Amino acid sequence: MAIRGLNHAVLWVRDAGVSTGFYVDVLGFRVVHNAGKAVFLQAPDSANDHDLGLFEVGGQAELSTAGNGQVGLYHLAWEVPTLADLQDYAQRLESAGALVGSADHGTTKGLYAKDPDGLEFEICWLVPAELVDDAARNHRGELNLDADIARYGADTLGACARV
Repeated sequence: MAIRGLNHAVLWVRDAGVSTGFYVDVLGFRVVHNAGKAVFLQAPDSANDHDLGLFEVGGQAELSTAGNGQVGLYHLAWEVPTLADLQDYAQRLESAGALVGSADHGTTKGLYAKDPDGLEFEICWLVPAELVDDAARNHRGELNLDADIARYGADTLGACARV
C-alpha cells in the first residue's frame, strides 16, 4: 500500500456555523464551500480540495461517548511546520479556552484541544529525522516549548515540512 497521509476528515457537529467559526478563527482554516449544514474547510497551507468537512446534525445531538465504553475515533492530529507555529497555536487555543493538555512524546511535541462539540484534536510538531537521537526516542513527559525551541530552534522545519 502506498498511503501517504490523511486527505480529509469529516465530523458530525451540532451547529456547522459555530464549528466553522472555531476552525476558521482559532486554527486559521478557510471555507472552500458552504452548503449551510455541510461546510468544507481547507487548512492554512494545504493543497487539498478540503481538509475538514463539518456536517450539522442539530442541537439535540448528544455528546460522543467514544472512549467511555464505546469504540470511536479518539482524535485527529494536524502537523505544523515549526515550533514557532506550535507555540502560536498554544496561545490561540489557550485564548479560546480550547486547550485541554499537551505532551512531549520525544519525537512528537503535541497540543491537545477540543472543538465546540468536545471533539478532541491534536496540533503537533515532529522532530526532523536527522535530529532524532536516543534521548528523543526515549523521552516521554511534559511539553516544554521553551526548552524545545532552545534545543531545536523556533524555525526548524519539522518532519512534515520536509516531505
